[in-house]
Amino acid sequence: IKFCVISIAVNRNVIILYYLANGIHVDSPPTIPTLTTSYAHGTSTTSLLHTTVGETLLRTVERWPDREAMAFLEGGVRKTFAQFQQDVDRAAAGLLALGLTKGDRLGMWGPNTYEWILFQFATAKAGIILVSVQYAVQLWHKLMLTDLFSVGCKAIVCPEQFKTQKYCNMLRQICPEIESSTPGDIKSARLPDLRSVIVLDNRQPGMLHFEDVMEAGSSQYVQQLQDLQKTISFDDPINIQFTSGTTGAPKGATLSHFNIVNNAYYVGKRVGYTWKPHPRICLPVPLYHCFGSVGGGMCMAVHGISLVFPSAGYDGKANIAALESERCTFIYGTPTMYVDMISQPDLAKYDLSSVETGIMAGSPCPPELVKKVISAMGIKGITIGYGTTENSPVTFCADPLDNIQRKSETVGFIMDHLEVKVVNPTTGEVVPLGELGEIMIRGYCVMLEYWGDQAKTEECITKSGWYKTGDIGSLDAYSYCRIEGRIKDMLIRGGENIYPAEIEQFLHTHPKVKEAQVVGVKDFRMGEEVCACIKLADGEKCTAEEIKAYCKGQVIPSLIFNTGAFNPDQDYPDSVIYLVFVDSTRSGLQNLDVQSLDKPLTVGRSFVN
Repeated sequence: IKFCVISIAVNRNVIILYYLANGIHVDSPPTIPTLTTSYAHGTSTTSLLHTTVGETLLRTVERWPDREAMAFLEGGVRKTFAQFQQDVDRAAAGLLALGLTKGDRLGMWGPNTYEWILFQFATAKAGIILVSVQYAVQLWHKLMLTDLFSVGCKAIVCPEQFKTQKYCNMLRQICPEIESSTPGDIKSARLPDLRSVIVLDNRQPGMLHFEDVMEAGSSQYVQQLQDLQKTISFDDPINIQFTSGTTGAPKGATLSHFNIVNNAYYVGKRVGYTWKPHPRICLPVPLYHCFGSVGGGMCMAVHGISLVFPSAGYDGKANIAALESERCTFIYGTPTMYVDMISQPDLAKYDLSSVETGIMAGSPCPPELVKKVISAMGIKGITIGYGTTENSPVTFCADPLDNIQRKSETVGFIMDHLEVKVVNPTTGEVVPLGELGEIMIRGYCVMLEYWGDQAKTEECITKSGWYKTGDIGSLDAYSYCRIEGRIKDMLIRGGENIYPAEIEQFLHTHPKVKEAQVVGVKDFRMGEEVCACIKLADGEKCTAEEIKAYCKGQVIPSLIFNTGAFNPDQDYPDSVIYLVFVDSTRSGLQNLDVQSLDKPLTVGRSFVN
C-alpha cells in the first residue's frame, strides 16, 4: 500500500494523519488540498456503529436516565430519557398485542406530536417498519395516500384531524369499511393489508385509540418483545420514507437501522454533539422527513441531546419564542423557515444569546440568506447540510468553525466513511476538480431499495453501489461541495446549459428580494427561456425595470422582462422572460398555485416542497 504522510496535527485531542491520496480526513475541517480529481473518500478515526435503533436508545437511557429527552411545548409534554424508554416499551408491546409482527409496516400520519416520535422508536423496538406519511396530504391526494398503502401497511396511526386536515374522514372515504369494522380487524377489498387504525385523540367507530395500544401489552407481550430483540439485526429495514428521488413519482426509500443510526452519529459528530455539554435543539422541521426523524429523533437517541418542539405545525413566531424560553443552543430549519424567522417584526426583542449554531438544509440555501441569519439572529455557527432521503439523509455538512465563505457558498465537506464522485452525466466519467457534473454517493448511508420497485432501484443505484443523486455540483480540493441544481431542473437555452440555482443565488443578493425561484419557459427559437419568480421583502416595492438593471451584465445578457402585471389569462409571446412578483403576504414560494402559471409557463421546476 503506497501512501505518504505529509502532516501530523493535533485537533480535539485526536492525532490526524493526512494522506496524499483521494482520501481526505474529516475528523475536523480539511486544511490541506488533498484531492486531485472529483472523487473523495471521507476517512475517519471513528468506526461505524453496528447497533439497532432500540439498542442505541437503551445505551443513552442508561447513561442519562434523568436528562430531558424532549419537550413538546404546544402539547405540554415533557419526557426524560427513562420516561421515554418506558413509554416506548409499552407501545412496542402493545403493537405486538394487536397482532403486528416483525417486518410489518405501520404508517405514521400526523404533525409533530409526542406520539409521532414515540411510535418511531416503538416500531423499531418491535421490528416493525415505520412508513412516514406527509401530514399535509389533502383529500384530493387520496390516490397518493392509497399509493402509500402499496407498501402494505397493516396499521396506521393518526389524529382525528389537525387544522384543516381531517385524517379520519379521508381514511373513511378511501376505506368505507372502517366504520362498520371491529377495531383491529378491518377487512377492506381496496386495502387488503390494513387491519388497524389507531387514532390519537377522539375515539372513532371501527378504530382503536392510542390508550388501547398502551394498555394492551400484557406480560406475555413484554416477554415476546424481549425475546424479539435477539432476532432484530442492524441491517434490517426500519423506515420507509416517500420521496420523488431522481425519477419523479413518489417512491418508498427503505432505510435500515445501520443507515440512520450511523448518519445520526456522524451528523452529531460534525456539528459538535459528541463534545458539547448538553445541546438543546429547537426542532420545527417535520418528523415525517429525514431531517426531523434522523437529524432530530435519531440524534436524540444516539447523542443524548434534548429536543424542543415549538409547535405541532410550523409557526415561525413559536420558533423564536422557544429559542428564548427553552434556552436552546441549536436550531434546525429549511431556508424558507429561516426566511420566516428573520422576517419576524419583533425579532430584536427576543434573547437568542443561547443559540450557538444551527443547521439549514432541505432545499438550496442561498448564500445571502446564510449571511442574513448570522447577522439578524447572531447564529455564528450556522451550518449547511446536504443530502437525499435515499442517503439517510446527510452526505455533506459544514463545520460550525468554517469561515463565512464556506458556510454560505458550499454545503460543507464529505461526511465520515462516505465516498463521492462528480461525473459527466452523459459519459459517467469523473470530471476535473471544480467542474460541474452529477454528484454520486457510495457508502453505509445508501438506502436498501425503493420498496417493491426493483426497476427504479436499479435505475438510481449502480451495480458498484453508487447512488445517482440527480444533483449537479462540483468539488474543490478539500472536498467542499457546491450545488448548482438538479439535472431535471437544468435549462438548455440555445444549446447552453443554465442552472437555475446560479440565477436564484444572484437574485437573492438584491436588497428588496426575499425569495426567488427560476423556471423554464418554452421558446420556439431558443428551446427554453428563463422565468424569474420573485417574492419581495415585506413592505418593499420594485419594478421589473429595476430588477432588469440589477441583472445587466450579471445574468444572461439577452434577458427581457415584461413590465406589466402578470395575468394567467393573457397570451404572452414565447420570447419574453417573465418576471413574476408574488404578494409578500404569502408564506413562501413553495405555496404558489402552480395551476395559475400553467398557461404562459411550462414549469421545469416544482414550486411544491
